[in-house]
Amino acid sequence: MDSMNAPAWRKSSRCGTSTCVEVAKVDDNYMIRDSKNPDAAALTFTKAEWDAFVEGVTAGEFRF
Repeated sequence: MDSMNAPAWRKSSRCGTSTCVEVAKVDDNYMIRDSKNPDAAALTFTKAEWDAFVEGVTAGEFRF
């Protein structure tokens, strides 16, 4: 991917100085990567997969 089409990675404001995941939107896909290893392959999700994940988080499905 050239620099003109590079993803605009975003990190949660709650991360502070610790390691976090970063998220980017490219076309209709969402990408997630480890901020401490940005050169590793990112996980890619469709909009439907991303929406299902966000809905699950909002509903509290991932609380332990």
